[in-house]
Amino acid sequence: MAVVASAPGKVLMTGGYLILERPNAGLVLSTNARFFAIVKPLYDEIKPDSWAWAWTDVKLTSPQLSRESFESRNPFVEQAVQYAVATAYATLDNNKKEFLHKLLLQGLDITILGSNEFYSYRNQIEARGLPLTPEALATLPPFTSITFNTGESNGENCKPEVAKTGLGSSAAMTTAVVGALLHYLGVVNLSSSKDQHQEKKDATDLDVVHMIAQTAHCIAQGKVGSGFDVSSAVYGSHRYVRFSPEVISSAQVAAKGLPLQEVIIDILKGKWDHERTKFSLPPLMTLLLGEPGTGGSSTPSMVGAVKKWQKSDPQKSLETWRKLSEANSSLEVQLNMLSKLAEDHWDAYKCTIENCRRLKSDKWLEQASEPKQDAVVKALLGARDAMLGIRYHMRLMGEAAGVPIEPESQTQLLDATMNMEGILLAGVPGAGGFDAVFAVTLGDSGSNVTKMWSSQNVLALLVKEDPCGVSLESGDPRISGVTAAVSSVHIE
Repeated sequence: MAVVASAPGKVLMTGGYLILERPNAGLVLSTNARFFAIVKPLYDEIKPDSWAWAWTDVKLTSPQLSRESFESRNPFVEQAVQYAVATAYATLDNNKKEFLHKLLLQGLDITILGSNEFYSYRNQIEARGLPLTPEALATLPPFTSITFNTGESNGENCKPEVAKTGLGSSAAMTTAVVGALLHYLGVVNLSSSKDQHQEKKDATDLDVVHMIAQTAHCIAQGKVGSGFDVSSAVYGSHRYVRFSPEVISSAQVAAKGLPLQEVIIDILKGKWDHERTKFSLPPLMTLLLGEPGTGGSSTPSMVGAVKKWQKSDPQKSLETWRKLSEANSSLEVQLNMLSKLAEDHWDAYKCTIENCRRLKSDKWLEQASEPKQDAVVKALLGARDAMLGIRYHMRLMGEAAGVPIEPESQTQLLDATMNMEGILLAGVPGAGGFDAVFAVTLGDSGSNVTKMWSSQNVLALLVKEDPCGVSLESGDPRISGVTAAVSSVHIE
């Protein structure tokens, strides 16, 4: 009777900072790094002392926490459970509510597992005397215990307590828990990740998961973010424009006492005005992600610094944002052009990518022997130019705001990466900082990049684009023992 659902982590290629404000768009890629949520009954039978049918026991298991985290409670899972259960009560017919109540009185046994790719394992690799390579990462067992940063959490780089790689673990975890619970409680019917027609088949169900996961995530983090991370966890890779924050205002009021089921009805009927357009990397292109090894940056503090700069210098900040937005749009246009060329002229496209992957970008035009190939090369070069523009204006913004959006160490690494054979793009994802670097390679030209990164003390992760969003899994992915905590949640 166990339900297993998973949701992916993300890489925000474009839209850092701008995506916080409508109508700016961002290109977000979902990845093969996934959070899993396993939901099953805690008890085989309903206990006679079930608190007069008003409470359900919830057991939360997190195998990867090798010690108590600084905050012993997990607000993201807590809110995901509260909102998913309230959604079931608010939406199911009366004749299904008795079944729902009995199901909840058996308790909820929830296990959460995150792919290794969400977390930093540099310390374990170095302790084993292994090189900083993807092959070394692959020797770690799945769902390895999590590394914790040492020292001050408010130091120069504002390191968080857990050493992460910036793939949006809280959003993926929240979405997986919401999706698994809503499926388990009969509110939605998720599809398997192997179902290629998932989105068309259960678009309404995915929308429900999205609205509830967004709300739970916002309440858990105490603010209304852009939501791109939850959106990609639900729907997979796409072009995203944020929702108006007012759509979850009733949930913010709920924290002050409004009945949760009333809030759920408001949220599900609300005007969710986010925009989601199909997008993924063009064919024969590969996403690479590298971890520089500084343990991550604090995105909220960097966003706060940028907002402070906007208020102090509105004219200059507006001009920088306008140019950055233009560069973001240009990259989107060029990548969509490449996807269209691949669709319409596959042979010419494939031949061009094969030729260019062996060469540095300044030699690409020489490989175009006919007009269709020339069009492909020009789109490739246009994408590179757009990325250089994005990086330039992100650096300007960071310097003006006094935060390391593209730190000097990253700049040197990214410049060297973009100067290698077969590299289309390189940049800092999302809000930038010390979390990660990414590259997009032509064909299978990534091995040289991973070697160069390793020589620069940058660990290439086992992350690639996977356009699949939240989905049902066939079984439990665990292979090791667990630690657990038991609590209770009100169900009426």
